[in-house]
Amino acid sequence: MPAVKPAFQEDCYDIYPAFNIGPGKIIRGLKSIAGVLSTLDLILIDGFEGVLFEELMLSLEKILEYDYDIRPELLRTESFLKPACEIDNLIAPFLGGDDPVFGKRATLKLADFFNVPSEIDVHADNPKKPLIIYGPGAALFSSSGFLVYLDLPKNELQFRSRAGTVRNLGADRALDPKMMYKRFYFVDWVVLNNHKKDIISRIDILADSQRQEDLTWLSGPDFRNALLLLAKSPFRVRPWFEPGAWGGSWIRDKIPGVNKAAENYAWSFELITPENGILFQSSGLLTEFSFDFLMYLSGSSVLGDCADNFGTDFPIRFDFLDTFDGGNLSVQCHPGRDYMKENFGEDFTQEESYYILDTKENSGVYLGFMEDISPDKFRKELEESILLNKKVNIEDYVLLHPSHKHDLFLIPPGTIHGSGKNNLVLEISTTPYIYTFKMYDWLRPDLDGKPRPLNIGRGMENLFFDRKGKKAKEELLSNPVLEVAGDDWKLYNLPTNPAQLYGIRRCHFDSAVEFETGGKFYVMSLVEGSSIIIETSFGTRAHFSYAETFIIPAAAGSFRMTNNSDSTAIIIMAFVK
Repeated sequence: MPAVKPAFQEDCYDIYPAFNIGPGKIIRGLKSIAGVLSTLDLILIDGFEGVLFEELMLSLEKILEYDYDIRPELLRTESFLKPACEIDNLIAPFLGGDDPVFGKRATLKLADFFNVPSEIDVHADNPKKPLIIYGPGAALFSSSGFLVYLDLPKNELQFRSRAGTVRNLGADRALDPKMMYKRFYFVDWVVLNNHKKDIISRIDILADSQRQEDLTWLSGPDFRNALLLLAKSPFRVRPWFEPGAWGGSWIRDKIPGVNKAAENYAWSFELITPENGILFQSSGLLTEFSFDFLMYLSGSSVLGDCADNFGTDFPIRFDFLDTFDGGNLSVQCHPGRDYMKENFGEDFTQEESYYILDTKENSGVYLGFMEDISPDKFRKELEESILLNKKVNIEDYVLLHPSHKHDLFLIPPGTIHGSGKNNLVLEISTTPYIYTFKMYDWLRPDLDGKPRPLNIGRGMENLFFDRKGKKAKEELLSNPVLEVAGDDWKLYNLPTNPAQLYGIRRCHFDSAVEFETGGKFYVMSLVEGSSIIIETSFGTRAHFSYAETFIIPAAAGSFRMTNNSDSTAIIIMAFVK
């Protein structure tokens, strides 16, 4: 992401959506941080994994020496990590053994990875010389001191992991990227995010370190004040885009600013809060921070009446699945709630729906079983497919439904499903997002040339084989019901399955329409029309374009949506029931 907000056309999808926090709040460059630090005796430079701390500290040392004649004592937190073999034993219960994908969310704390010295020991050798303690966990080393936090977007972390330039927390070497990601998800991110929650009120500078040579930052008070304003305002997160084995062409062709040289795009992470960042903008400068900071400071304002149930977890996600001119998704299912809790330590499960934003000819969705399904025969053929590299005629077992723009397909846990080719799916789901039990993947390799892991056993443990034939069509295809209408607007309920914790509405309007949040937050997307303007009772105002996903926090109170299009605007609205 650039440090300066690029110019963009207002009625087009913006890949760098930013919340404006007023002029002069964001500052650019490591030299400006050094100027603040030059008068201090004890400095803690904490941050997320993947930050290139050693390179940054070399630059900071030079600036302090040449500009301020300061030669601080440096202390690396990495020097106090427990031995890698000891950390491996510590985290082993959470890594799922030989399972290539799944583990269990860690119950550890960041301090468990360190032998942290006491405050007296920290200052013992050089009591009069400025001391900089740097690295993940620096705030553990002192309850005082000036605290700088270096954040890093998770998409940038994953690019660095694929390049082999970063390691997992406490690891002595870089692992294979897929194994590194499993450890990120089940151990590192859990531990480091909880650390952020503990120190958010202490942070004196929050810096975005994705551009090592060109940091942008803001003061702790400005950061926290901006979060409080954000928690009652409409906003977007920064989306990011990933290729995949079945990826398509819609995102590449329709969204300006993405890399057109990419082979395909399978996903757009429109709102997957454990991985997306949020952008602040001030005087043209941008800085990015992880979504969880907002939840740690103002989660109850964002979530409203479901805050007690979800705490600091944001429970709904939106993403795009692009199969335009691509391939079918794997045939798959997701675990039930009890299975999710027992096996993976998650408090809620992956409950999906496919809203069809766009289609081409011969598009369809695999959903539910054929009436005459034989579970034993189905399993046998799937297992033989792996052993013999033999194709399966999936339509002998799974229903294929034609798909059309604005259809909604319901996928409660345990439902066999998968998007077919030539769809642009807006996937509406609860937030857990890696718990897909792939059962058949069309014998194709992943982009790295290796087969994607299949989970036939886990899938069979969770499938509902009674979701078949006529029952599947009745229960898994949502039929809109008109709920209320005005002079030039209509609000439809798109019923979801009783097993799904979220509801979905669709609003059609020609001029403007006004709603009260009623203590609920909403995740929305403009699925028809060029753009809309949203104004809240607090005076905040936002502009959103076609296909953009945005959040209305519960604390926004009332909000007015004005159509900025030449035709009817259509908004999808998801909320916790």
